[in-house]
Amino acid sequence: MAKKKGGRRHRTATRLVTGGRDIEAQQGFVNPPVYRGSTVLFPTLAELESDIGDRYNKVVYGRWGTPTHFALQSAVAELEGGHHAIAFGSGKAAILAALISFLEAGDHLLMVDSVYGPTRTICTDFLARYGVETTFYDPLIGDAISNLMRANTRLVFVESPGSLTFEVQDVPALAQAAHDAGAVVIMDNTWATPLYFKPFAHGVDVSIQAATKYIVGHSDAMLGLVTANEASYERIKSGADDLGAPPGPDDCYLALRGLRTLGVRLERHQATGLTLARWLAKRPEVARVLHPALPDDPGHALWKRDFTGASGLFGVILKGGSDDALAALLDGLELFGMGYSWGGFESLAIPTHPEIRRTASAWQPPGLTLRFHAGLEDADDLIGDLERGFERFNRAT
Repeated sequence: MAKKKGGRRHRTATRLVTGGRDIEAQQGFVNPPVYRGSTVLFPTLAELESDIGDRYNKVVYGRWGTPTHFALQSAVAELEGGHHAIAFGSGKAAILAALISFLEAGDHLLMVDSVYGPTRTICTDFLARYGVETTFYDPLIGDAISNLMRANTRLVFVESPGSLTFEVQDVPALAQAAHDAGAVVIMDNTWATPLYFKPFAHGVDVSIQAATKYIVGHSDAMLGLVTANEASYERIKSGADDLGAPPGPDDCYLALRGLRTLGVRLERHQATGLTLARWLAKRPEVARVLHPALPDDPGHALWKRDFTGASGLFGVILKGGSDDALAALLDGLELFGMGYSWGGFESLAIPTHPEIRRTASAWQPPGLTLRFHAGLEDADDLIGDLERGFERFNRAT
C-alpha cells in the first residue's frame, strides 16, 4: 500500500481509482485531459535548459510525454511497486526498449524458452544482428540457471507463466542467481498484471507489461509499459530515448480509463477462466488444461506461493484431432472470436504451436494445442458455445 495525502496508506482497489490523479491540476475533473502536442514553450532560458534532465517527469517535449502520459506512468509505477514507469507505443516496443537499455555488442542474454513469440524474434533477429548472443533456458530451471551464467551475461529475462504453455517460473530463485552473477532481471508481467504479481517484491529489476491487454482492457488501443527500480531507471530512460516510440496521449487516456476498472474486470476474467478450465478438464476430448491455478497443474505450488490471483488466459491440449476437426470446432463458435492479443472484454480461442519454437526444453503435446481468453460474457453461455464446438469437432474427427 502506498501513502496518499495526509500520510494515509490505501489498498489496491483504492489506488486503482486514485493513482496518477491530481484533481487540482485537472481543475476538478475526475479524469486528466488529453494533452496533444509536440512543442512546449518556456518563458526563460534557465527553465528551458534545467528541465531536460527530468524530461520523463516534466513537460519538455511531446516525445518525452505529456501530463496524460505522466498520470498513467505514475499510477502504474505505484501499483507495481517500482520507482518509475515509461509508456511506449506497444508491448513489443516496451520489450525492445528494456532489452536495448542494458545490452550491447558482445553481451550475453538468458531468455526463457517459453517466452512470448515476438520477444523471441527480437532475440534471434534484431539483437543477433547487433552482436548480442541469446541462450534460451528451460523455464523450470530455477536456481540452476547459475550454471548458464557467463562473465558477459548482462540480463536474465523471465515470463511467468509463459504465454502459450503457462509454466510458472521460480522468479525469486532466478533473480537471486542472476544478481549473484551481476546480471539484471527483466520480467514480462502482462499475464498477472500488478494486481496479481508484485515483481519488485520478488527480486525483479524491470517489469514490462503489454498494456494493450488488461490495462487498456477494451481492445481499442496499443500500449506498452516499462517499470523500473531506482537502480535501473536511468538505463530505461536511455533506452526510451534511443527507441523514440512513445504512445499517443489518446492511448494513454484509454489506458487510464481501463486502469480504473482493472480490479473488477480481472476478478471476472479470473472467475470465468477457472470455470471454463474446470469444465474443459472434464471433457473427454481434452488431454490437459494448462492453467497454474488448478491444483493439479505442475506449476500450482509456485503460483500459490507467489501470485495472488490468475487472469483469464490459459491453454488446452486436445487428445489428437485433425486440422479439419479443429476448423469445425473453431469456425462455428459464436462467442469466442479468433484473433490475436487478449485481455479485452471479449472471449478468444486460437490454435497455438509452441512445439515449433522451443529449443531449450522439449514440448511434445499428444494433440492440438489451443489458447483461450475468458472474457466478460456469461460463463454458462461460453460453455454452451464450446459444447456445441466439441460436437462439431467429434463429428469431423
